[in-house]
Amino acid sequence: MAKKHWIAGAVPKSHEGIFSAKAKRAGMSTHAYAEKEKGAKGKLGNEARLALRFEGMAKKRKRKR
Repeated sequence: MAKKHWIAGAVPKSHEGIFSAKAKRAGMSTHAYAEKEKGAKGKLGNEARLALRFEGMAKKRKRKR
């Protein structure tokens, strides 16, 4: 049996780009907005922490190449 990757279901297709749009409306970069909101409670805080995790994963993958 193949392993299931948690990341595949982390962001539904219908919600892709929503956090980036929130950052754009706030006039900030995605990273800056995520850093500002990572301590927030509820959905926004969860989205911010997930965005930072995805950013770190992308950097790690980029370094491997």
